[in-house]
Amino acid sequence: MTAEPMLKPRVGIPYRTQKEELSGERMKYDRYVDAVRRAGGEPVEVSLGLSPGELANLARSLDAVVLTGSPADVDPPLFHASRHPKSAEADKDRERTDFALLEHALGTQKPVLAICYGIQSLNVYLGGSLFQHISAFDESSDVKTSIPHSTSEQKGKDFRHGIRIEPDTRLAQLAGADAAQVNSSHHQAILEPGRGLRVVATAPDGVIEAVEWTGDANCVTGVQWHPERMPEDPLAQALFGELVAAARKSPVAS
Repeated sequence: MTAEPMLKPRVGIPYRTQKEELSGERMKYDRYVDAVRRAGGEPVEVSLGLSPGELANLARSLDAVVLTGSPADVDPPLFHASRHPKSAEADKDRERTDFALLEHALGTQKPVLAICYGIQSLNVYLGGSLFQHISAFDESSDVKTSIPHSTSEQKGKDFRHGIRIEPDTRLAQLAGADAAQVNSSHHQAILEPGRGLRVVATAPDGVIEAVEWTGDANCVTGVQWHPERMPEDPLAQALFGELVAAARKSPVAS
C-alpha cells in the first residue's frame, strides 16, 4: 500500500489593497503566493470584498495566514493618533479583513506571518501604536535615522541593512545567528508594541524589525522587511517554512 499524500496546509493571503484587487494588479501580491507555494503550502487568495459571514467561513477553512505588505497605511485613529502629513490613505477593507483574520487565527491558535504593513496591522490590532513616517531625508520624520528605509528614498531598489536579533527567540533559531541582512521598503514601523508581542529584532537606528507573539504557544511572527522578495535568502525561506510547518499542526490541518 502507498501512503496517502500529505495535504498542503491552506494559507490565507489577503490582497494588498482593494484597488489592486479590483484592477487585477498582481505582480507584488504574487510574490507572497509564490513564497507560500515554495514552502509547501496551498495559497488561498482572500478577497477584501467578502462579507463578514463569508470572511468568517473562509477563515475557518484556513490553517495559517500571511498578512501582506501594502501601499496603504493603517488609519491613525485606530491607534489613537492624529494623522501625520506623510501618512498614506488607509484601506478600510484591508483593515477589516486583517483584523477578522487575526481574531480568528489568535483565537484558534493558527500561525501567522505578518509582513511590512502586516506587522503594523498586527501591532495595531493588539493595541500597539506606530511611527507614521520614517525618513533619512525628511525633517518631519518621526525617527532620526541615516538608513533609507523607504524604497522611494532608494531610487526604486530594496536597500539592505543589518538587524540585531535577540537570543533565545524563534527568529534567532531560524537565522542561526544574532544578526542578519534584510531588505527595507517601508516608511512606518512599530512605536509601542501591542499586548503579547515581544520585540525580537531591531535595525541599527532602533527601528523595530521583528516581533513574536508570547500570548500562548501559537507561532505568530511579524517582520518589517519583505522576505517574499528574497527567495534565495535562507532566513526568508525559513520564515515561510516555519509558517507552513506550524500550519500542519493547526486545528484544521490536524
